[in-house]
Amino acid sequence: MQKLTVIIVTLNEEKHLERCLNSFKKIETNFVIIDSFSEDKTLEIAYKHNAFVIQNKWINYSNQFNFGITNNPFPNKWLMRMDADEYITEELAKEINSRLDELPSTTSGIYVKRRVIFLDKWIKYGGYYPIWLLRIWRKDTGICEESWMDEHIKLSNGDTINFKNDLIDHNLNNITWWTQKHNNYATREAIDLLNIEHNFMNGTTIEPKFWGSQEQQKRFLKITYSKLPLFTRPFLYFFFRFLLKLGFLDGKTGMIWHFLQGFWYRFLVDMKVLEAKKKTNNEKEKLILYFKNEYGKNLK
Repeated sequence: MQKLTVIIVTLNEEKHLERCLNSFKKIETNFVIIDSFSEDKTLEIAYKHNAFVIQNKWINYSNQFNFGITNNPFPNKWLMRMDADEYITEELAKEINSRLDELPSTTSGIYVKRRVIFLDKWIKYGGYYPIWLLRIWRKDTGICEESWMDEHIKLSNGDTINFKNDLIDHNLNNITWWTQKHNNYATREAIDLLNIEHNFMNGTTIEPKFWGSQEQQKRFLKITYSKLPLFTRPFLYFFFRFLLKLGFLDGKTGMIWHFLQGFWYRFLVDMKVLEAKKKTNNEKEKLILYFKNEYGKNLK
């Protein structure tokens, strides 16, 4: 079995990190932790699992993750992207063990299914399962696209395949934390939508394709979404997810999830877009300066 290098970006993840690392205990794994100066027990847990830890100032996720790829000290042929609040199922661990060595050299990337757990309930409807994500790839063939939101791994060459089993996305923090996190996400999403219009960043991105891979389709749909009228598109998106994609079948917990993530969050994004446009007259250079001041980070 070839060793696998798992790269994880962290900030105060003591609630989740050990669960994530333990899920790989039956796989020969090296861990690379890119930490944004955590103040809890995150680093203690990482060192306990013999992870390679390097701290780096946060700019955005893609910058942080690509920093991890660049500074990865391990020679393993395969890399895997994980978030600290995710873990792999035993079935996926077995599949990685049994199949990774047998893949042809022409295969560079592996898609796995993400299963979202919210308030201890599996969100099965509303277009949330299965979500196929390219999470495992050959070293030197993949990089995280330079986007402020919904970053995906972009391959330079090779074919991809799907594995059958799931990784689990199950955050254990409370709803106050969740809303604060999505408030920050909304700023990043606003930057991403305005970048589609003004092209702030000229970095590596996924090519949008309606008939392409899931991330290419998602990029295509985001560009389409960005052209819809402000404050109309959250209603359309929620209607699509909750009714057309059967989100109501997820019950009361699903209703909370689809409303918060599929409407409230999207409405908040539009408010931030509107605010930015009003304060800058929708001028590119003023928008860049506005978000530098508002978000406190660097735009390329």
